[in-house]
Amino acid sequence: MRKILFGLIASLAFNLAPASAEELKEINFGIISTDSSSSLKKNWEAFLGDMEKSVGVKIKPFFATDYAGIIEGMRFNKVQVAYYGNKSAMEAVDRAEGEIFAKVIGVDGSEGYNSLLITHKDSPYKTLADVIKHSKEINFGIGDPNSTSGFLVPSYYVFAKNNVNPKTDFKTIRGANHGANFMAAAMKQVDVATFNTADYEKMEQTQPALVKEIRIIWKSPLIPADPFVWRKDLSADLKVKVKNFLIGYGKGVNGAEQKEKIRLLPAGGFAASNDDQLVPVRQLALFSTRIKLEGDEHLDAGEKKAKIADIDHKLDALNQKLALLK
Repeated sequence: MRKILFGLIASLAFNLAPASAEELKEINFGIISTDSSSSLKKNWEAFLGDMEKSVGVKIKPFFATDYAGIIEGMRFNKVQVAYYGNKSAMEAVDRAEGEIFAKVIGVDGSEGYNSLLITHKDSPYKTLADVIKHSKEINFGIGDPNSTSGFLVPSYYVFAKNNVNPKTDFKTIRGANHGANFMAAAMKQVDVATFNTADYEKMEQTQPALVKEIRIIWKSPLIPADPFVWRKDLSADLKVKVKNFLIGYGKGVNGAEQKEKIRLLPAGGFAASNDDQLVPVRQLALFSTRIKLEGDEHLDAGEKKAKIADIDHKLDALNQKLALLK
């Protein structure tokens, strides 16, 4: 009887346990919503098809209406591998069992990109100083809250460092993906919008006429290249296959053909990476939070002091880590 009972319990535990990583017959590949799903599918289709042939399991693209959808998909194991920006990758690493394993190399060979502020070429706003000075007159287009170049970087360098409250200091502020913000600026639907150099290069290839309608009025310091993240529990075998495919893509006898397939991602190839590339991004996020706390007049003085001290402690630790990485 005991043997029968033990067998039933073991069988039940086996049947209720989640499928192991080794049993995966399909990888859901998450792609952040920098543009419409139809445009993203077109740009990624050939590359993911090559990945499927190389890895030996079906690769299914996973799109969501916002960055949070991809992060949550990875958290609940509906997404096993994903392409993120650094801010969304940080969220995936911190709360979705994610781990960075590779990053994009730009079409020009660079391993980073810049956040931009753009406006229509006929706009009276020609500099960041103009935007700050005339903020009450400006309809502003900002990126997804989990976007590095569309939200995090401008939140620090444009807003926090210039004591601008984006919620109250602009005439209006609206959030959208990169593609929508670009179109809104080109069509004069917003006065100023966030964008980035990587997508600007893509627009130069796909929308050259609209690019001529755009003026760049601010460029950020260099941002680490966009990373690829897998769930930590992906099988070791699949990790090796996926990483080898990525790092080798765009090289060898078929290199030129492969580079053409990823030109509109936009990418010129891929390089190995890890979670350490998030250190500068974590610093930006903490800096922004610190500045907001300093300006919060409603927070208890003791609580504010404690929270700022905690942030400073975390920043010191990150500074030490960054020094070691250099």
